[in-house]
Order: sequence, then structure tokens, then C-alpha cells
Amino acid sequence: MTNYGTLLRAALVTAVASAALVGCGMMSKSNVASFSGAMNAASEVPPNMTRGSGMAEAWLNRDTNVLKYKITYSGLSGPATMAHFHGPAAAGANAGVVLPFANPASPIEGQATLTPAQAADLAAGKWYANVHTAANPGGEIRGQMLPKM
Repeated sequence: MTNYGTLLRAALVTAVASAALVGCGMMSKSNVASFSGAMNAASEVPPNMTRGSGMAEAWLNRDTNVLKYKITYSGLSGPATMAHFHGPAAAGANAGVVLPFANPASPIEGQATLTPAQAADLAAGKWYANVHTAANPGGEIRGQMLPKM
């Protein structure tokens, strides 16, 4: 009976160790891509002279195309009138709105399911976050969404 008990304990330890290793391996292979963009007036097209600044962060689940985002900012010339993601456009170019935000007040948080084409444009660095004010209706601060390494 002692040999059977030892064998059973060894099998249990092996099973637990194997499960732990599999779990660690699954955690290291994340299917979430992270993006960020430092927002400022100089990045607007054309640039403006305001002192506002901010940070746009986003996380894309590559399995489901669900994008979660958080945009924070301060120092604008007045209250934000609109805010959204634009694309596809490289830095220095303008594009239409691809994802409007329901409320432009900082912090802006939300999520949306992207189309495969939208996800590809975001992954290629062709989206930017933009915050508009009455003094700068074309956009007061902007940040290009770039993949985090």
C-alpha cells in the first residue's frame, strides 16, 4: 500500500506541475495589443498654439476585435465639445471619424467592437485620438495611436 500511496502522490504532483506550466504558457501568449498616443496641439493638422495635453490608451483583443480605451487630458482652452478616434491616416494627415465618444469629458472610457479593416488600420498606426473645443473646432489636441512594444 505504501508504493501505491507514493505513486498516487507523484502522479498528483506531476499533474499539478503540468497544469501550472500550461497556465503560465497561456498567460505569456496574450492576444491583447496595446496602443498609446501622447496628445498635444503640435500634432494637430494644422498645429495650434494651445497648451492642452493628454494621453490616449487603447487595448485591442485580437480574438474578438473588442477595443477598450481611455483618454485623459487637461489644460484645454475650454470644455471639450467633441472627442473621437479618426482614421485611417498617418501622422500629419487628417481623416474622418471612425469611433465617436459618447461624452468628451476627461477621462473618456469605453469599448467598441471593430471591423477587421478598422482593427488592421489601428494596428498599422493609422488611427488618432482627437479632442475638439469651441476655440479649436477642427481639433485642439491630437495623438497618433501607435503600438506599444
